[in-house]
Amino acid sequence: MSKVHNFSAGPCILPTEAIEESINGLRDFKGSGIPVVSISHRSPQWEETMHDAEILIKELFHINDEYGIMFLQGGASMQFTMLAYNLLPVDGRAAYINTGTWSKNAIKEAKIFGNIDVIASSEDKNFSYIPKQYEVPADASYLHYTTNNTIEGTQFQTEPVSHATLVADMSSDIFSRPIDVNKYGLIYAGAQKNMGPAGCTLVIVKKDILGKSGRTIPSMLDYQLMLSKESMFNTPPVFGIYLSYLTLKWLKENGGVEAIYVKNEEKAQLLYSEIDSNPLFKGTAAVEDRSRMNVTFVMENTELEDPFLKYAEENGISGIPGHRSVGGFRASVYNALPRESVEALVHCMKEFATKNA
Repeated sequence: MSKVHNFSAGPCILPTEAIEESINGLRDFKGSGIPVVSISHRSPQWEETMHDAEILIKELFHINDEYGIMFLQGGASMQFTMLAYNLLPVDGRAAYINTGTWSKNAIKEAKIFGNIDVIASSEDKNFSYIPKQYEVPADASYLHYTTNNTIEGTQFQTEPVSHATLVADMSSDIFSRPIDVNKYGLIYAGAQKNMGPAGCTLVIVKKDILGKSGRTIPSMLDYQLMLSKESMFNTPPVFGIYLSYLTLKWLKENGGVEAIYVKNEEKAQLLYSEIDSNPLFKGTAAVEDRSRMNVTFVMENTELEDPFLKYAEENGISGIPGHRSVGGFRASVYNALPRESVEALVHCMKEFATKNA
């Protein structure tokens, strides 16, 4: 079978090395004679893996002991509810920046719990840019933003400045570039867009911001309880955590976040350069706000979109149709996507332009 270049937005491409090691774990997890999907989450082998995964995350992001690490279920969408339950005080308020589909969903869920101020939005131009001007209310308990907008192809190049606790949904660019975790109160990310398979969600939280909402929180939604039980209040999503751990181990072995950032920049610029120079294509996001993870573009002549998609598929390019809500094309260039895949897509775009000039 010829090579397939996987540009899917999520579930995402994962390192071959991590997948191969996980297959070994499916046969025999750490010499136990038991597959990882059948191992007790109270076994010493699994407890060691959970501990190692937490240590690895702290190493990759240089996180100190003021922060706790959790692996939870329900995806990033569950965090829209969970963070408001835990961080939004009764009769309090929070600020949100609206930059796309997922931030809109976060705002909708948070409004169930209290007063939410949408202090900036790019909806007026179909979320094609990142708002630059906004004011955080003095009484806001936290400011929430989505670092990278998977559907619309925009990305914050720097974090917002805020006196309120900074909260970020990093689902689609987590571990793709260095960040200063000390600037944040809480970071969350669904694994399936850059870290691992669907089924687990990473939460990094500063411990001292918890327990101040004045709410009675259901056990499964209580950060403090989940931290106290080391993410094992109930049975955790074992395989999702295991493959995420192996993916992050691969990342560390290949130079860590700092090294992958350089590669990600090179891949994104290679593709954007082709979009900008090829007469058949044009980007959809403001140049200064372009995502390094999700490259969105359309055809100047929309009648050529279906023929190009067919041509790309014939040449091993998979996963580039745009999200159903926006159309066009989207190439997700996550950590594990090799440069050769981007080169293959660029070559395909060049050839198609030559044939259809």
